[in-house]
Amino acid sequence: MGCGILQDSDMEYPPGTAILGASPTVEEAVVDTKSLKRDGNIILQPQPSDSPNDPLNWSPAWKISIMFILAFSSGVTTALGPMVTPGIHVVARKYHVSLDMVGSLIIGLLAFWVGFTTFFTASGANIWGKRPFFVFSTALLLATNIWGFFGTTFSSLTAMRVVQGIASAPLETLVTSTVSDLFFVHQRGTFLSIWGCMLASGVLLGQTISGAIIERISFEATFGISALIFIPILFLMFFVVVETTYGGPRAQKINAEEKEKSFVTIELDEKETYRQKLRLFRGRLSRESYWKGVIKPLPLIAYPAVFFSTIVYGSYFTWLITISLLAVSAFSAPPYNLSPGQIGLTNLPLLGVALIGSPISGWMADAVVKCMARRNRGVFEPEFRLTLMLIATPLATAGFLGFGMSVNNGAPLVWPMFFMCIHALSVPFASQASLTYVIDCHPKDANQAFVTINFAKAVFTFLATTYANSWYASAGPRGVFDAITLINLGICTLTIPAYVFGKRFRSMVARSRLGRSMAR
Repeated sequence: MGCGILQDSDMEYPPGTAILGASPTVEEAVVDTKSLKRDGNIILQPQPSDSPNDPLNWSPAWKISIMFILAFSSGVTTALGPMVTPGIHVVARKYHVSLDMVGSLIIGLLAFWVGFTTFFTASGANIWGKRPFFVFSTALLLATNIWGFFGTTFSSLTAMRVVQGIASAPLETLVTSTVSDLFFVHQRGTFLSIWGCMLASGVLLGQTISGAIIERISFEATFGISALIFIPILFLMFFVVVETTYGGPRAQKINAEEKEKSFVTIELDEKETYRQKLRLFRGRLSRESYWKGVIKPLPLIAYPAVFFSTIVYGSYFTWLITISLLAVSAFSAPPYNLSPGQIGLTNLPLLGVALIGSPISGWMADAVVKCMARRNRGVFEPEFRLTLMLIATPLATAGFLGFGMSVNNGAPLVWPMFFMCIHALSVPFASQASLTYVIDCHPKDANQAFVTINFAKAVFTFLATTYANSWYASAGPRGVFDAITLINLGICTLTIPAYVFGKRFRSMVARSRLGRSMAR
């Protein structure tokens, strides 16, 4: 039992361990599973309440609509960062600044402010709900894109990107925790893959479209067209994306003996009307201290699951931005000599790969864990998600090495493009492994955990965009990508202790003074 995961002597079922399927051994030893709600033969985790206002009980059509709108909005928002990449040479020439300054202030600074602002928006979302943050974020992003369209100086452009980073925070970081509001454990991988598809589309298709706009119209026009896209998003955000945070009680696991002795009559909530659902403010949904919530993500990095997910997701996302940024330098120089529009088009194969890889990784994230849970006598362990790193690691390694060697040797364009596609295929598998793992380990702290993850990602991205071009100029493609390969391999080896000792780590956190204080 355990599928290679070491058991813990202090806690047989630490937080994160759940029952997805019933077996005689589990039913006798743990709980009366006959009373638990199911989806076919799968026991629902978490167990939904009987209230019609519990988002877990909403119709699939309603939940999927919310998820698609948020995923699309998140993808468009994420596109705002790298969409200027094909035009960094244009901006540098127009405003007489260096490429590193454009990368740092126009791309990296936005990422940094996204990460910094999430400390405040995640805490606020826990207390007042996610809906007001989603709506106001969308409205402010519409305004900043109008600002970018009419801006005429590099200082104005830099200031706009700071505000845009602040406005982007909710749509880049609260969507993942919304998945845990709406869907059960055995469904989360699939719906996170929808979000992953949209993110990939934003990062890659955004650069393709913006490259054509920059070449044929102007750099500023990219913001004008983005503003037009945010108009229908704002409409849908207000009228469809209702509050998904649920503050009511949900059924807990009940032992058979306790069930016989306890008879509790629960008065069901009246179903909210559509007009009631559209309220932007519902008062406080949690008694937590706002400022305690702001600083809560900082100690979460001490949780092994959060630390692992932070390093893996942050690094894989940063490499994706880095390889796109350096591809501009490589493809705009001999022997390729591509224009901004042509550079943008090089993202189309990567997009195709990502759109294939994201749903496959999402399906695998759920299918693999259900299969492993069956082999584990019906018991699910979050560490099962980490098996996807067996796919991500070799793909990323081959992609980095191949891209560096092909560009260094001036190989035909098809070869660096092929290796970029190999790397792009690794990203959804690493993202699924790291994000679903942390949601499953710490669902109650998901908002703050993603603050930690996204802040690290923002810092990594800021550093990469600030120094990548100068590093590339001095070390060359082989020097840069050989180093990235070694760094990434070192990070991926963390998967081994995370998988083998993960259950003991979760038990240690639950029993620790820090874990108990964070749970209060």
